Amino acid sequence: MEYSALEKQQMLSDLFSQAEKYTSSQTRDKIVEALYETSRETINASVIYSKTRHDQRTEKMDAVLTSPIWGFPIMLLMLGAVFYLTIAGANIPSAMLAEFFGWVEGYITMAFHFLNAPEWLHGVLVLGFYRGTTWVVSVMLPPMAIFFPTFALLENYGYLPRVAFNMDRLFKTVGAHGKQSLTMAMGFGCNAAAMMSTRIIESPRERMLAILTNNFVPCNGRWGTLILLASLFMAASFTGGFKLLVTTSVIVGIVLFGIIVTFSVSWILSKTLLKGVPTHYTLELPPYRKPKIFDTVIRSSLNNSLAVLNRAVKVAAPAGILTWVLANIDINGISVLLHVVQFLDPLGQMLGLDGYILMAFIIGLPANEIVLPVLLMGYLSTGELVDAGGIENIKQIFLEHNWTWLTALNMMLFSLLHYPCGTTLINIYKETKSKKWTFMAFIIPTVIGLGVTFVIAQTALYFGWV
Repeated sequence: MEYSALEKQQMLSDLFSQAEKYTSSQTRDKIVEALYETSRETINASVIYSKTRHDQRTEKMDAVLTSPIWGFPIMLLMLGAVFYLTIAGANIPSAMLAEFFGWVEGYITMAFHFLNAPEWLHGVLVLGFYRGTTWVVSVMLPPMAIFFPTFALLENYGYLPRVAFNMDRLFKTVGAHGKQSLTMAMGFGCNAAAMMSTRIIESPRERMLAILTNNFVPCNGRWGTLILLASLFMAASFTGGFKLLVTTSVIVGIVLFGIIVTFSVSWILSKTLLKGVPTHYTLELPPYRKPKIFDTVIRSSLNNSLAVLNRAVKVAAPAGILTWVLANIDINGISVLLHVVQFLDPLGQMLGLDGYILMAFIIGLPANEIVLPVLLMGYLSTGELVDAGGIENIKQIFLEHNWTWLTALNMMLFSLLHYPCGTTLINIYKETKSKKWTFMAFIIPTVIGLGVTFVIAQTALYFGWV
């Protein structure tokens, strides 16, 4: 029986409709599992091989580390351990570096006075450029020198592919790709690098999802703010080891909240602007191996720590100069910086923050590392980037400006959720070649950051918690 072209097209359309009707998101997984099972039965029936002791150990460890029951608790413990080591180990070298740079600054100032250099030149170069740069180095270098090598050792051991394996099902549930977990891991160091690493995701739709949501992982430029505020306000009533433990728990909680926001935004985008079916992800887990500690630490320090630090310093230096200039140009007897603060203060109060904090985030667009020093400079109104003289002095400055636990919490959340830094936005535009998606990468986290802090602030005020 011969069918006309129109009839064939209609039959084909009916066939597709029936296929869509009886197909679910798990169908492809079931097909792949069935193929894998058939292949394994065929191999078992036709190939004879003996497992080595190493293979048996790998299978036993994978049964635990990728277990649906134990896999996620172990991931959280690992994450907490990395943060605990970073927080506990970074404080002392950070303080030593800050003290060293302060000592050098004294001699530089003496040199300027000896040469009879004008005050504005000393202000721009020393109080703006030098202090902005050295603050970033002293705050960022110690935690990076611990965090990156520790993370690299886990990767070298073969654990990070297990993390991707564990996270794959969650990402697929929200319409994203399992490889995004690897790019998110890179985002702990630098969101710009994480965005570039999304090239490993083949699907354009899923890559765009990763680009738009990787910002919700706190980068190294935000660690300083998160750790400091968690130590000062969330663990204030604890001392010694308990204080470190509580600080670590708060940081882990903030990171988990960022991951939840990542899943939520991915799910919403995959149902609206970026509709589509997640592609299948087949990952061959490598064997566990003994890490090459010396090589890994050196390579990680050179490739990651110094590279990120170099970028941060290049951005922070001009931003420090800009801050000094804004704080030293007066209009009607008030500095430009304070005019901006007064304009932003009503919005800041509604968010549980204030105008100084919003001003610091705006000036900190080029680099998140300078948000905290710019904020302190605004509070002290000295017209120069400050070395606030120790962690307790910094807390006293905050308390004198009516800070509460709500201010600290909302600043941490806004730091986690707000727009990506300037470098990341530029790289997003270079990768997507799209003003639309670059704008979306800016506006989505900004709206979420404003919304979350507004709801928390108004809820706390309504119930009289502050």
